[in-house]
Amino acid sequence: MTMTTNPAKASRWSRIWNSNMGYSFRRNPVAVVSLAIFVFITAMALLAPIIAPFNPYDPAQIDIMNSEFPPVWIDGSDAQFVFGTDDQGRDLWSTILYGTRLSLLIGLCAVMLQAFLGISIGLIAGYVGGRLDSLLMRMADIQLSFSTLMVAIIFLAVTQAMFGSETFNQYAIYFLIAVIGVAEWPQYARTVRATVLAEKKKEYVDSARVLGFGPLRIMVRHILPNSLSPIFVISTVQVANAIISEASLSFLGLGMPPSQPSLGSLISSGFDYIFSGSWWITAIPGVLLVVLVLVINLLGDWMRDVLNPKLYKG
Repeated sequence: MTMTTNPAKASRWSRIWNSNMGYSFRRNPVAVVSLAIFVFITAMALLAPIIAPFNPYDPAQIDIMNSEFPPVWIDGSDAQFVFGTDDQGRDLWSTILYGTRLSLLIGLCAVMLQAFLGISIGLIAGYVGGRLDSLLMRMADIQLSFSTLMVAIIFLAVTQAMFGSETFNQYAIYFLIAVIGVAEWPQYARTVRATVLAEKKKEYVDSARVLGFGPLRIMVRHILPNSLSPIFVISTVQVANAIISEASLSFLGLGMPPSQPSLGSLISSGFDYIFSGSWWITAIPGVLLVVLVLVINLLGDWMRDVLNPKLYKG
């Protein structure tokens, strides 16, 4: 019995691999290494329930007597805790895996919300124009005049005061996704609007109107695909920014609670112990956070260079 491959699928992958982007990726060792590291970190985070030796969310697996054990390469360590333990006695390796998964989830979901709001507003503003365009862009200008972190701090502090700490901690992930997503939509809106203003004057848009297609179909099916290149670049950078924002808010005590640790809350929980000798509680998650954000930004820089014909040099 012989196995057959799908010609269409093989052809699609071969076109991608042999395209300018595929060629540039193969020739760029920084992009290759960055993608490999990002895929490795993401895979480890997704497989946390399988890989992690302990479940940091299960109180039955946490013993306060195991708190502040150093990593295995330092005297006084325990062999079952490779990266040591935190102040609550949780295995740091397991907590980092679960925390990375949580940080990636918040970052990706926040960027999806940003993209949905920004693309929708940008399409409408650019296509309709007139007073509606002016109103939406002034809203974007007002939004951009405020720091994302400042808006998030005010919103989350008020939310925590209104609902109480217990309710806030229970729904912290949804509050974080909402505030980070809503705070950054103007980046997408302004970029998409600029593309729409250029595209809507072209002949294929006039042809779609003559054929009787409605504005929604023209915007989504015809104009939006020509805006995907800058959207991909913005999304890559915004994922890194969203992860940093979540970590900053968690460090300030306005993010994920200690019972559901993200990378930011892990760094925050260990900060009080860094000068007492338990530096690993903050340092190891901090290094991972820096590496994760760095490789995402490097991939974003590479994608920007490839998708911008003026910058791409082959």
